[in-house]
Amino acid sequence: MTGPTSAGSSAGSSAERLSCFAVAAPGLEAIVASELADLDLAPAAEPGGVTFRGTLTDVARANLHLRTASRVLVRAARFHARALGELERRAGQVPWQRFIPPGADVRVRATSRKSRLYHQGAVAERVGEAIVARLGGAWHTGSDEEREPAEGAPGGQTAREAAAAIVEASHPRAESHPLVVVRLLRDECEISVDTSGALLHRRGWRLATGKAPLRETLAAALLTASGWDAATPLLDPFCGSGTIPIEAALRARCMAPGLGRRFAVLDWPGFDPPVWDALVAEARERILPAAPAPIVGADRDAGAIAGARANAERAGVGADVELRHAALSALTVPDAAGALVTNPPYGHRVGDRRALRDLYARFGQIARERLDGWTVTLLLPAALERDTALTFEERLRSNNGGLAVRVVTTEVRRIDRGTGGSTFHAPERE
Repeated sequence: MTGPTSAGSSAGSSAERLSCFAVAAPGLEAIVASELADLDLAPAAEPGGVTFRGTLTDVARANLHLRTASRVLVRAARFHARALGELERRAGQVPWQRFIPPGADVRVRATSRKSRLYHQGAVAERVGEAIVARLGGAWHTGSDEEREPAEGAPGGQTAREAAAAIVEASHPRAESHPLVVVRLLRDECEISVDTSGALLHRRGWRLATGKAPLRETLAAALLTASGWDAATPLLDPFCGSGTIPIEAALRARCMAPGLGRRFAVLDWPGFDPPVWDALVAEARERILPAAPAPIVGADRDAGAIAGARANAERAGVGADVELRHAALSALTVPDAAGALVTNPPYGHRVGDRRALRDLYARFGQIARERLDGWTVTLLLPAALERDTALTFEERLRSNNGGLAVRVVTTEVRRIDRGTGGSTFHAPERE
C-alpha cells in the first residue's frame, strides 16, 4: 500500500494551498459556503461542512471573518487503516512539524464509524503516541465540549461552556493546545489539524447568558436566512442575553466576528505574524462608525437585559443596540417597517410547552396589529408557529440545544384598512 496522502505537506509555506474544511452545524452548510465564496475561496458544500483550498493566510482570514462556521480544519493526511499498528505507523509519517510546534501538548479527538478500528479511545491513543514520538511533548484526549454541533453537541451554550468562555476571555491562551481530529469511516482514516482553537461561536464577548442561550453562529445563520438587510430596522422581542441583536449589530457595522480573539493557526510553524496584523488592520478599516438602522432587543427578564447590555458593550456595539426590559404585550416597534427575528421560548428547555400556546397566539395577534409590512422570522421546533395563526415558509433546518429546529419566515401585509377591522395576510406556502 502507498503511504499517507499529505494534504498539507507544505503547510510551512505561506503560498501553498491547503485542503481545508469549514465545519458547519446541520443545515448551515450552504450559508457557510456563501460566506467562503464572499472571501473568494471557491467552496464546495457537503454534509457537515464546506471544503475549500487556501493558503495559511486564507485560513487565518476565514477564521477571522466566518460568522456561521463552527471551526476550520486543515486536512493533513488520508490513508487506509484496519489495524492499530498500521494506524500508528501511517500517522507517524504525517509531517506534524508543519502544523504543531515541537514539544507542544496536543489534544487528540477520534471518531469511528463502520470501521474495524472501532475503539475511539485506542485510535486517539495511537495517533497521540505517533505525534509525541515525532515532536515530544504529551497528548491528551479532546473533550466533548470541543465537539461541533454537526457531531451532536448541544447547539446552545452549556453552563460548562459559559464557564470556559469566561476563562478564555481572561486567559486567551487557555485553549492553546493544538487539536488533532481523527475520523475513521469504512477503514479510511482522515487526520485533520484544527486552525481555530476554541469553537468559532466563542466570539469572546458573551460572558452573561440567559436560561437557554443561542450560539452566536446559529444566530448569525438565522439573520442570513431571514433575508434581513442591515439598512432596515431589526427587532428581537425575546432577546435573552442579546445574541441576535448583537450579531446583527456586528454585521451591520461590518465588524469581523473574530477580531476579539486569537486562533490556533497563528501559532503554526511557518505562519508569519505580520500577516495576521495586516488582516486585522484591513478588517478594522472596513468597520462602519454606526449601524445604519435601529436594532432593538427586548425581554421580560430584567437580569437577561442587564447581561445583554454588558455583552453588547464587550462586543463594541453598546451604542448600536437598544435593549429594553419589556414584556411582549408592551412591544413597540420602529416607525419604518423592518424585520422581526427571534428565537422564542420552546417549552422543551424552559418552562411548560403547553403554557406557551397562549404566548404564541398573543405573538401572532401583536404581529397582525403592529407589524404591517414587516418580515417575521422565527427559530423554533416544528409546528409551534401554528399557534400564531400566521402562515410561514421554511428556510432551513438545524439543531439547537440538541433539539431539531427550523427557521421559518413570513411577511405580514395589511390588505384591508377599512373601518370594519384590519385584515392581515401572510403568503401561503407554494
